[in-house]
Amino acid sequence: MMHRQIRSAYVRMLRGARAVARGTGVLERLEAGESRRARWLRSLFAIYDFDDLTRLDLPWWTFDAVEEVEAFLAARPQARVFEWGSGASTLWLSKRAGEVVSVEHDPQWFGMVTERLTALQNVRLRHAPAEATGDVASRKPGFEGQFFDRYVAAIREEDGLFDLIVIDGRAREACLEEAKLRLAPGGVIVLDDFKRDRYRVAARDSGLTTRALDGLAVCLPLPDSTALLSRG
Repeated sequence: MMHRQIRSAYVRMLRGARAVARGTGVLERLEAGESRRARWLRSLFAIYDFDDLTRLDLPWWTFDAVEEVEAFLAARPQARVFEWGSGASTLWLSKRAGEVVSVEHDPQWFGMVTERLTALQNVRLRHAPAEATGDVASRKPGFEGQFFDRYVAAIREEDGLFDLIVIDGRAREACLEEAKLRLAPGGVIVLDDFKRDRYRVAARDSGLTTRALDGLAVCLPLPDSTALLSRG
């Protein structure tokens, strides 16, 4: 509860700061800048704002991960992508891949994302809400008593293999186990928020080669970590 209150206060502060920055021309100057630091500073004002973040054309990962995934997809313009956790990254991926399947658990967020992306021909959004019973629970505080069996298993309902699989939603350790089974040869798994110990343990136990890309992260004031996993 305290964490949510602090987060809400921080977001409100940045919304106010964004209005001031826009009025003084600071936002425009940051957007005109080509350096990573300028892009990072501008992204701080877009935290939890889908429309602003999509306008900046950035997914919410570390900048090193953004650049590596962009290069990976540039070499595979018809890549198939599966994503747990939809958002600004879904639109970003749709511009760089042949097909994107994105699964979301939150009904309100799913509705908002669907409204914005419904016209995209290469994106398919799926809703898999939490359930009252099951075997797969999220370990994130605030999700006690919610189970994500259908959410995690959503990839089983898709045909074929995926070149890129993004894990940025609920029950990520269980999602990683599913992702391993559906990763195409030469494919990559993106596992965000990799500073969390339980994700590092899951990656270590996955049998995959893991590279943690630490550093400046979109929307975040402090360094973070996004991992890229592959078969080596």
